Amino acid sequence: MGQNTVTVPGDLSLTLVYPDEQSLADTVQTLVDDQVASKIAAKDATLWGPDAESESSIRLSWVSLAESSRPLLAPIAALKAELAAEGVDHVVLAGMGGSSLAPEVIANTAGVPLVTLDTTDAEQVRAAISTDLARTVLVVSSKSGGTVETDSHRRAYEKAFTEAGIDPKSRIVVVTDPGSPLSKLAEEAGYRKVFLADPHVGGRYSALTAFGLVPSGLAGVDIEGLLDEAAAAAEGLSVDSADNAGVRLGALIGLAQLASAEKIVLADNGSGIVGFGDWAEQLIAESTGKLGKGVLPVVVEGVTAPGFADAKADAVLVTLGAQDTDHRPASGYGAAVSGPLGAQMLLWEYATVVASRLIGINPFDQPDVETAKIATRALLDTPPGSGEAPTPVATDGAVEIYGDAALLAGVTTVSGAVDALLAAAPEAGYLSIQAYLDRLGESDSGAGELRSTLAARSGLQTTFGWGPRFLHSTGQYHKGGHPNGVFLQLSGATVDDLDVPDRPYTFATLQLAQAQGDGSVLAGHGRPVVRLHLTDRVAGLTQLKAALG
Repeated sequence: MGQNTVTVPGDLSLTLVYPDEQSLADTVQTLVDDQVASKIAAKDATLWGPDAESESSIRLSWVSLAESSRPLLAPIAALKAELAAEGVDHVVLAGMGGSSLAPEVIANTAGVPLVTLDTTDAEQVRAAISTDLARTVLVVSSKSGGTVETDSHRRAYEKAFTEAGIDPKSRIVVVTDPGSPLSKLAEEAGYRKVFLADPHVGGRYSALTAFGLVPSGLAGVDIEGLLDEAAAAAEGLSVDSADNAGVRLGALIGLAQLASAEKIVLADNGSGIVGFGDWAEQLIAESTGKLGKGVLPVVVEGVTAPGFADAKADAVLVTLGAQDTDHRPASGYGAAVSGPLGAQMLLWEYATVVASRLIGINPFDQPDVETAKIATRALLDTPPGSGEAPTPVATDGAVEIYGDAALLAGVTTVSGAVDALLAAAPEAGYLSIQAYLDRLGESDSGAGELRSTLAARSGLQTTFGWGPRFLHSTGQYHKGGHPNGVFLQLSGATVDDLDVPDRPYTFATLQLAQAQGDGSVLAGHGRPVVRLHLTDRVAGLTQLKAALG
């Protein structure tokens, strides 16, 4: 097993561990000879094959954002100053996927407060609206301009502002693509400010566009410094050299996937970056997970967590920060990456598209993302009471158990349902836990602890996602990537629901429709799915944790 460390411009350091030094060296040299790095920097759309060329030709402007986004700095600073003069300093971001994950990691790493509203949970939305409304500016962020969650948040806040005697137009800022339905709506409504993002950047590559910079800058982040970090790394990442960290990391990930190590386990090890794994998760999964191929990111709690410390041959072990020398990857593939946030974002974007070239997929499309949205809309279009409500296979205390009758034959308990689901996982498969609950609520937030519990119980690589935000992240991989996942959904009864103004559904209705809609799509792809519905969230989650031990 070989090991190599390179330090490159932008204060980036990359250590790679690999089973075959010659194979890695040959792959890197081929990428250098093919001028892949410089062609990426030159926005060459031919790098991923003729089938990808049309999409790639309008998705490569992310490579120059460290410079092209600088005209945003002055208007963001001016708006922040205007709002501060009016006593408005509480920033809430309504956005999903690429519109929210980057600003969240940027703000958290800088240690500045930013409320990220990327949920349809009625209680979480209500809590956000009821906090410091008099001081709130709402940033409504949607590339397409038609994201149902974000539109619902905008409607709810607009109503709350009006009822509080606050002019909504003065408190709503929009970030969207030119010509989107949201840009037209904002212009007609007269919202405070509209920032138009570069339409030639896909959502998961948009961290350094208006989508990442506007909410972060309004919250108080030094976004110029963030761009400086990326700019410092850009030259080293665009050069055709065997020491190019983006080429080397992409080569390692691509080679590992081709050698059946198709999962990448991400653990923070003193990086100083807060929540980087959640951002990288979307970038990698949505870029690579299609055509039955791809790389599944598994974000774990640390280097001693289940899934990292006991990883099998199907996983690449990656530490963000210092290298972990206590756990050698069974697959032979591992990496340690350190450096400032702006530089790391650009590094991982380069590495992802390089790996995609080796795997043989188009990193810029997402052919399976829309399916869950279509299924959700179909459920929302069904008038209440007109359809037949699903019947639980069994009820165990405060938990109703839903799923395929054949899969759950004879099951009467929560523990039995989970065991039946795990038994359906193929060798080297994975478990995806999907919690349609309140990720910030005092009781619901503890659901996240189930990742390590079930990883230890199952021996499978185990991911955890909060619904519906994961639908805009790993949801693409679940349908389009390696077909070896099993899926555990968690949903819960809502005590105090919240209407979506001028829509025939509530937030609770929307949340449940998203769980049921995605579950039906997964089942239609032949993926085993079990949904545990907590009829009492506190009691049900307590019961679930006790049952799984």
